[in-house]
Amino acid sequence: LSSLLLSLSLMLLLNYCQGFRNYAAGRCEFNSTDPSDIQYIFASVYNKLELYRFDSKVGKFVGYTEYGVKAAEHLNNNTAWADMVLLQQSGKSLPLVVPVEPYAMMHTTSSSGSERVLVCSVYGFYPKDITVTWINNHQQITTGVINTEPTADRDWTFQLHSHLEYSPRSGDQISCVVEHISLKEPMVCWTILLYKTSPGQSGLMVSEHEQLYITSQMFNNLQVWD
Repeated sequence: LSSLLLSLSLMLLLNYCQGFRNYAAGRCEFNSTDPSDIQYIFASVYNKLELYRFDSKVGKFVGYTEYGVKAAEHLNNNTAWADMVLLQQSGKSLPLVVPVEPYAMMHTTSSSGSERVLVCSVYGFYPKDITVTWINNHQQITTGVINTEPTADRDWTFQLHSHLEYSPRSGDQISCVVEHISLKEPMVCWTILLYKTSPGQSGLMVSEHEQLYITSQMFNNLQVWD
């Protein structure tokens, strides 16, 4: 939005009189999502000639023809018109961005040696500003983390993929945490608990509430070594 000028037509009145066109139109112009950047313009045009306009940056009606000057003076002294303009301009306080909540999926891939890669894929969020972090036993992981840049999908939402390369240890409890403007609180999209079940065998616990158990034979690409 910062590089584009967007115009919203708020009102359009058309009237034909003896073959001449007379219309009034209000619009908002802005090139960012900052509400204070919005410029509201209301203009009256007759036969392709602008008679007068209200500009929020000027704060009053300004006339451009002899008739327009008189009309602008009248409108500036008319509280009913001033109230209507303020009511239309107050629409700028509405959010310019409607956030869309993300959803996330996590899977593992193999890496070199004994290391493994956890991938947290976040989809369907808007706007694109988002934070994805990894937590192990309530401590943030700062090494071995690679995040892709958010990429746009056809529906204007975004997706991002976060990769964590690490060496599994018995007792690790790893979470992918997503923070976004659409979320009231950070979303813990997954928790994995690794632990030893018996000599020579490893276990994998999936879900925040530790309700699902999968043995290493069922989930071969994530194991625990001594």
